[in-house]
Amino acid sequence: MTPQDWQYILHADLDAFYASVEQMDNPQHRGHPLVVGGSPEERGVVAAASYEARKYKIHSAMPMRTAMRLCPTLIRVRPRFDRYHEISRKVMDIFLDLTPLVEPISLDEAYLDISAKVPREKIADIARELRLRVKNEIGLVVSIGGGSSKTVAKVSSQLAKPDGLLLVDTGGEQSFLAPLKVSILSGVGPKTTEVLHGHGITTVGDLSICNPAWLHQALGKRGTELRERALGIDHNRVSPHRETKSISAETTMPQDVEEESELVKKIEKMALSITSRLQRAGLAGKTVTIKLRLADFTTLTRQITLPTPTSESNVIATVACDLLHREMHPERKFRLVGVGVSGFQEPQQLPLFPHL
Repeated sequence: MTPQDWQYILHADLDAFYASVEQMDNPQHRGHPLVVGGSPEERGVVAAASYEARKYKIHSAMPMRTAMRLCPTLIRVRPRFDRYHEISRKVMDIFLDLTPLVEPISLDEAYLDISAKVPREKIADIARELRLRVKNEIGLVVSIGGGSSKTVAKVSSQLAKPDGLLLVDTGGEQSFLAPLKVSILSGVGPKTTEVLHGHGITTVGDLSICNPAWLHQALGKRGTELRERALGIDHNRVSPHRETKSISAETTMPQDVEEESELVKKIEKMALSITSRLQRAGLAGKTVTIKLRLADFTTLTRQITLPTPTSESNVIATVACDLLHREMHPERKFRLVGVGVSGFQEPQQLPLFPHL
């Protein structure tokens, strides 16, 4: 059997990436609970937490104030995105030495299709060597999962963390997935989990034997896709060039804001940033969206689709400010504002690691 007759995919995920980079660069932080994120006085949130911090039940997206309360000795550092991009590029270069079919999902994770490069009997050895190279050359720990599809590779890497390796043999997908919690599958969020649990579907195995007609009725087309994933079937290929769907920016204010003029200034600044990224990527979009979060955490999104695509900051800012104006009411105060552009007429690939 030739390599083309089968498929094997690795999912590589750097453990606690931002926090691990900070501990690597600052030896005095190693072994201590550490988080990367904004100031608690400025309503900062946790962007990443070291495994030492996770022992205190601290996790990403948690308000920094809560994290500091859970662990008074917590070390907080501000994010250094240029550094994270630099390290990410080096890691991806190691992956590219193994196969050209590398699909970065974010700075700290990627899929690698090794089907045409690695004989079946060498997969485990190559995966171990890959982890060793990242450790020796970069100084970071990467967990790797592998399987015949993206779904199986992703799930196995989740189970391998931290600092682990888990490879699922071809043909063993269903028996591997069946006993796992249904929420481990990509696409099964809290709401979908609640729906499934309400019908006694708690494991991936339960989902795999669901009535397809009921799943389609309950979850639409996504129900059919989720059942296939539960069976270990995933036709999505590793694609080095991922289509960009949108470009956006948002900011959380240190204090609630009610003055429209202050929000307009922030929108204009974000529009300039978005324009720079659009023009670097050769993109122009027709849909401008704003995201607003009120003081009570109610989140609103509003959008307008233009007759022609744009990458001009003044156009993006004008449209976004018009959308904002419609949502201004005397009793409203805002804690977050965001702007996004989508609906690209001729989508192209963004640089994998644009400089921020």
